[in-house]
Amino acid sequence: MAGQAETTPVRHGSRSARRLPIGAEPLGADATSVRVWAPAAARVDVVVRGGATTALAAEPDGYFSGTVPMGPGALYEFALDGGERLYPDPASRFQPDGPHGPSEVVDPSTFSWTDGGWRGAALRGQVVYEMHVGTFTREGTWPAAARELPELARLGITIVEMMPIADFDGRFGWGYDGVDLFAPTRLYGRPDDLRRFVDLAHRAGIGVILDVVYNHLGAGPRVLHQQRRVLD
Repeated sequence: MAGQAETTPVRHGSRSARRLPIGAEPLGADATSVRVWAPAAARVDVVVRGGATTALAAEPDGYFSGTVPMGPGALYEFALDGGERLYPDPASRFQPDGPHGPSEVVDPSTFSWTDGGWRGAALRGQVVYEMHVGTFTREGTWPAAARELPELARLGITIVEMMPIADFDGRFGWGYDGVDLFAPTRLYGRPDDLRRFVDLAHRAGIGVILDVVYNHLGAGPRVLHQQRRVLD
């Protein structure tokens, strides 16, 4: 996405609040830094489900940012130029109702990793297993797939390559029509379920790599229009 070229941190008060250029990053239990690139808009508001609406401050080059009174788990959307139509965050970390619904604030720092001893995998000598999480088990979820990791290790698998996991429209897909490129699909579980899969894979001596698609978006004209309205 073009908006990711900017790397200057946004400052709220006296602290540098951001780790990434765009998206929602929790500052605590009741405050979240939000930044979006919407160069076609003159005004951007963050609308929180069951909460307040907060106007973001305009920055140079089409960015808007601010601190919004919401914490992890809150659902939010963008309103542009005072309009009634609401848009998900193009840099959303999770879409619990799919790409047409609101975005959820996610705090990745709360996950407890146990793979401190993992040292990665060398390029040579690996045995790669390509996995489509939705069809790998009957449940089609990360927790179900994680239960099979010891068996994959027993078979000699050293790398799991996940087919694309970005959220997409509908109930089934191979992953190549992703829309929310930073949000692992809700169909396989929550973001922490993906983190736990990686953590357990490392414990089993298995590396995890992703097949990714960054050159197009899926989900039909409506979602494409939503993304373009925010990003263009």
